Amino acid sequence: MFARTALLAALSFVLATSTAAAETALNVIPHGQQAPGAPWATEPGILPADTQAKMYDRITPLYRDISDAVLTPSLDGTGYYKSSALLAEDDPSLITSQTVSGTSPSAGAVSARIKRDAYGVPHIYADTDAGATFGAGYAVATDQALLIGYARTNGIAALLDVPGVPAINLVLGLYDYQPSASVLKAVTDQQTKSILARGPDGKKLLDDIDTYIAGMNTRLAEVGTKPITRTEIYAMNGIKAQFLGEGGGQEIENSLFLSGMRKTLGQSIGTKAYNDLRAINDPEAATTTDKSFSGLKSAVAGKGKGEVNLKPGSFKSSGITLPGAKASASSTTGRGQAERQKASNILIVSGKRSATGAPLFVGGPQIGLNYPGLTMEMQLKSPSIDVRGITTAPYPGYMLIGRGTDFAWTLTSAGIDIIDTYAEQLCGRSKTKYSYKGKCLSMTKVNAGTISKGGKSVKITFWTTVHGPVQGYAKDAKTGKLVALTTRRSSRGRETTDLLYNQRLTTGRVKSAADYVQAAQQTPQTFNSFYASKTESAFYTAGAFPKRPTGVNSDLPVNGNGKYEWKGELAASKHAQVINPESGLIINWNNKPAKNFLAGDDRFGAEGGLQRVRMLEKEVARFDKLTLADVLSAENAAASEDVRIVTFWPTLKAMLAKGTSPSAQATQEVALLDAWYNAGGSRMDKNLDGNVDDPGAPILDAAWQAITDAGICDGISKAGCKLLEKRISRYEPQGQYSGWHQYMDKDFRTLLGQPVKGKYALRYCGDGVLKACATEMWRALDAAGKTLAAKQGADPTAWRAVNLANNFSPIPLFKMQYSNKPTGIQQVMTFGP
Repeated sequence: MFARTALLAALSFVLATSTAAAETALNVIPHGQQAPGAPWATEPGILPADTQAKMYDRITPLYRDISDAVLTPSLDGTGYYKSSALLAEDDPSLITSQTVSGTSPSAGAVSARIKRDAYGVPHIYADTDAGATFGAGYAVATDQALLIGYARTNGIAALLDVPGVPAINLVLGLYDYQPSASVLKAVTDQQTKSILARGPDGKKLLDDIDTYIAGMNTRLAEVGTKPITRTEIYAMNGIKAQFLGEGGGQEIENSLFLSGMRKTLGQSIGTKAYNDLRAINDPEAATTTDKSFSGLKSAVAGKGKGEVNLKPGSFKSSGITLPGAKASASSTTGRGQAERQKASNILIVSGKRSATGAPLFVGGPQIGLNYPGLTMEMQLKSPSIDVRGITTAPYPGYMLIGRGTDFAWTLTSAGIDIIDTYAEQLCGRSKTKYSYKGKCLSMTKVNAGTISKGGKSVKITFWTTVHGPVQGYAKDAKTGKLVALTTRRSSRGRETTDLLYNQRLTTGRVKSAADYVQAAQQTPQTFNSFYASKTESAFYTAGAFPKRPTGVNSDLPVNGNGKYEWKGELAASKHAQVINPESGLIINWNNKPAKNFLAGDDRFGAEGGLQRVRMLEKEVARFDKLTLADVLSAENAAASEDVRIVTFWPTLKAMLAKGTSPSAQATQEVALLDAWYNAGGSRMDKNLDGNVDDPGAPILDAAWQAITDAGICDGISKAGCKLLEKRISRYEPQGQYSGWHQYMDKDFRTLLGQPVKGKYALRYCGDGVLKACATEMWRALDAAGKTLAAKQGADPTAWRAVNLANNFSPIPLFKMQYSNKPTGIQQVMTFGP
């Protein structure tokens, strides 16, 4: 091992910049590489653990002012991004060195050389592919020991779909799940069987898992930690699948909302309100491609075959309450699943829109701000492998997201509906016997072990049917009979086969966009997958999408009597996808991937015309031919913008123009909101005083409750309004993802006589009277102004809103101002000619 010198640092900079004409390869990973106690962290030249977090935060106040200087790779952590170049083994920026060796069950004797740069990133070199895989296992066990300790068994909960117990919550909550022996054997056998069913690629995957485990266990033996088995690898893959790779599963919540609206507004009006607000296929929705992919079908509420509606207030969850936790609201309102991450974004500019003629690639996944990180960076170099990016503990020497020699790839969560809820018809008065295909079957009781924390433990037991675990019981609103509500997930039992996608990327089998699309087709998990090379760009929406019987409503529970079973899976050709789009743009921020591709039922009302991706589109539209700095500028600007002012203000302003201001102060508020809109609508805190700089932010914040009350609640009653708030937030200040602005925009434009696609069946604001709606909007602003004046003084230009802060958990690392950018890894890439 040796320390960096000024001479070597200078030489490394020359080497990095000398390849700039061929490529720009940068990234930043805010949680960095160092978990507490990393054995290499005290080596001379290793930068502090919070270095990349500060780099990530440093770019936010620049807003749109991104110059080429921002794209200079930082060697010492004082810039914005570090290089993600594929380094030769003798690169002078590598400052530590270690050789590791062992024995692989499938490859025999193996060894690898692990070298680290100043950021602690391991660069792994081996003379054989098996050696690289072994080295990856050793490095992961070194850097992610804490994560492995909490995830290795907690992930079993994800494979089982334990009711009310998301596995990621167990990990981040530092719980200890000890599965029963019978459960361990069952999930292990199931995963292994599904892998072997994939032929030679599956066999290679198992061999790689075993070699990778050998590397992990070599390191774990050095520190006296219990060895890893295939089961733990499967379990940790289950966490990723549940946390990021699922969609749907909120039929219970939807049904309770529908029945509540019917009770409040009446059967007919309540059903119309539900279908309006659900917006399963809004024709104005923002899409990644303009092409139509209509293979997914669903009936609307009230017309679905086998549709089962739940009686309001009748649902009782079967979910387990964890030690030290209180029973959640989900015990009476829904499944209580973990909040799925949906802040990943990607901008790929190619073709006629790129200033260089080569694709420009900026983006990455959102996996939360966790420290220690759920992912880690790595470079792998062996005869068939030459990649760099982020990986994580369950990936056997495969790259999750990253780059190869001349291409890059990433993912965003797609949220396509791969989970359905079945209402099992109980036999007689039993709660554990149900009717299926004319027979009365007994449910299976699963004794799944115990979950402990703080000296307290709870036994994990639940019932399953042919469809899956029982999530709870409710009464059928039509018959009054009790039904058991179970969930069926298409990816269940084959979570680990997702790795076949990454296997192809890591081992050099992707040579073109078409190859990439074929690789993405390997996973049963639901992701939008993105690719760019020197000449091509592509995306593909992956997942095992169930083909439901014609006429079934995928949004609501369906009768589990066997008449409404899935009819296979949607063919790959019918998945949303595009290669080298004519527009030269591929932009996604977890929005609808294509026209007529139905929104998953857990994306209630969130895929409308004003989805946050419109901010990225608007920022990109400022340029004709884009440079890489321009694309990064678009992402950085949108990350701090308020989606309401950027997308909804023109419509709200037009509505206000149909009324009369009640006060000079209200008139000034509108002028300030208009100025904020024209300035970009950012919620930045450039002077770092803890407040949003623009006075428009506190005005909109203070008025939003009254604006939405008048804009939506007046049309569905106070009771209906409370129900809606349980399905979709009025506004997500730290997500920008969804909100009632999407509803009001369509309703207001209808009242204003503007062109509207997919008009609502009902009118909401002002009971459908234009003048009344305009008057209510002015009242909302006027009241907000009076409140702000009483709290902050009479001068509206001096009003301020608190800037929301981001911090890491479960261990605080660095507190930074709010910016909705990718956190797993943010890549800034181009592979020039």
